[in-house]
Amino acid sequence: MSLIDDLIAGVDYPDAVIRDVRVGVGWTAVLSARCGVAKTYGLASAHHNRIRNAGALIGQPAVEIAEYARSLNPLEASVGVAALSSMIEPKGDIGRNAMDLFKERLRGKRAVMVGRFPVEVAELAQSAADFWILELNPALVNPEERVLPVTAAPSILSAAEVVAVTGSTLITQSLEYYLSLCPTAYTIVLGPSTPLSEVLFRYGVNVVAGTEVVNPDALLAVISQGGGRIHPSTFGNAIRYRMMTAPTVAE
Repeated sequence: MSLIDDLIAGVDYPDAVIRDVRVGVGWTAVLSARCGVAKTYGLASAHHNRIRNAGALIGQPAVEIAEYARSLNPLEASVGVAALSSMIEPKGDIGRNAMDLFKERLRGKRAVMVGRFPVEVAELAQSAADFWILELNPALVNPEERVLPVTAAPSILSAAEVVAVTGSTLITQSLEYYLSLCPTAYTIVLGPSTPLSEVLFRYGVNVVAGTEVVNPDALLAVISQGGGRIHPSTFGNAIRYRMMTAPTVAE
């Protein structure tokens, strides 16, 4: 079975139905038993984007819409990942910052970040023994700033001791691949697109960190009106952070 297979099989609310779907410029949200979010991919070619059954998703079984996570249409996959998270009961510690944990763990270690998070790269590079970022967007690639294309993943990740992977790699069908390249590294999967599922621990993940939506109406309104980064500065009390640690790994 694949990671997507296992995540769908492991949801807490398999009988949930879709109550709302919002595809915003920055983020996508799906409301079923809970409210799930995922990064919106695919708008660069907006004229060719189309989500299957658009306009008729409300009332559909959420587990069927979660199957969209397998789609090679990135916009459709965004909806699928959000639908998947909408069937998972959020667990883990509230309010803990996974990026702070990453900064602590990388000291003196070979560290890799998959996805360009809003962090101070020079500070991380100085703290780590070696530090690189792998980035899908070619416009952000700059080796002088320690940002490499994702094609460098096999060589860079195989040597890593600490890895932080954006949950949006689930949308781009690459999370399972990246995890396979660093089986012995201390690995954190983080970001709003991350499903808060213990299933990820079976794939070698040590820490799962994502976002719990505590006020769906407020979040849906902001996403629909072009809200940007999913952060308390934008979404206020509509969200809170959650972080789970694999039970076999000591804090």
